[in-house]
Amino acid sequence: MNQDPRPVLVTGGAGFVGANLVDHLARTGLRVRIYDDLSATGADGNLSWLRRRHGDQVRATIADVRDRNRLRDAVDGVQVVFHLAAQVAVGASVIDPRADFEINALGTLDVLEAVRGHEPPAPVIFLSTSQVYGDLADLSVSIDGERWRPDDAALAAAGLDERWPHAPRTPLACSKSAADRYVLAHAGTFGVPAVVLRPSCAYGPRQQASDDPGWLAQLVLRAIDDQPITIHGDGRQVHDVLYVDDLIDACLRVWTRVDDLAGRAFNVGGGPAGTLSLRELLAMIEELRARKPTVVLRDWRPGDRRWYAADTRALADATGWRPRIGPRAGVTALLGWLLDQRTGRSQTLDNLGRIAGTHHG
Repeated sequence: MNQDPRPVLVTGGAGFVGANLVDHLARTGLRVRIYDDLSATGADGNLSWLRRRHGDQVRATIADVRDRNRLRDAVDGVQVVFHLAAQVAVGASVIDPRADFEINALGTLDVLEAVRGHEPPAPVIFLSTSQVYGDLADLSVSIDGERWRPDDAALAAAGLDERWPHAPRTPLACSKSAADRYVLAHAGTFGVPAVVLRPSCAYGPRQQASDDPGWLAQLVLRAIDDQPITIHGDGRQVHDVLYVDDLIDACLRVWTRVDDLAGRAFNVGGGPAGTLSLRELLAMIEELRARKPTVVLRDWRPGDRRWYAADTRALADATGWRPRIGPRAGVTALLGWLLDQRTGRSQTLDNLGRIAGTHHG
């Protein structure tokens, strides 16, 4: 166990990924500071849940990431900053691009500057997004059964690596791309020990189905409630899905080697073996629920990808990280958690280790 008595700071610590990370850190005996404005759906409930589980071991500052004075206080004396606070909805970024930029780009810059104002600066692990690579519209793909697949066999086998150029197509992707680059620039210019992680589609317990990024949880929840599921496109579009516990494992592994890895960006995802097309996901839900969901097909939306898979070999080589929880085990666990929320019981997550079984089951 980490013996450093200094607290860990998690910005956005009451959000979906943040709450899972804070819970893990506190369970290992660490003191955790949460910095969150509680604007995300479910953040109030997540914070209450964390306080019930961990008491004074978890302290919260309720403030906006754009508040530079509060940020300076929050980073004072911490041993590491996990910067997760963000505006994460594409739709919201289209409605208000300025707010999206201020939160994601300027907010990240303010976090970095607050850290740089202390000597020595605390390490920063920043969660960017795979959306910085854009919609991949120029990628040549063909239909292969229930999914799209790249015509380049090597790309299909390995996924996109970190050398793929940034080509953001939405305000959200633009603001996260700018934040991503500022983190790397602060490492190179100012010596801040900072690392960027570019997650693919993270999912799991505590994800709010009402949020834009919670599309997988939303789809599962609509199936639970026997509501029609709307699919844009033909349903063969392929998503790289990443169970939240695997994302947290990646964050922690990078932290242990942050001095060596500073100034680098890493993809983190399920990889080609951890992808699901929407048709495959619907079939999986039908099997797990023993009930066929009702599906409504709509036109493709601008910016929709037909295929994405992360090449995570750089992260594996640097830290030994591998995704442990494949799509079937992860969707099963998410389905169980969502059912538990409906019934008020908690019975499925304790069995995750058993149902995860084999890699990418």
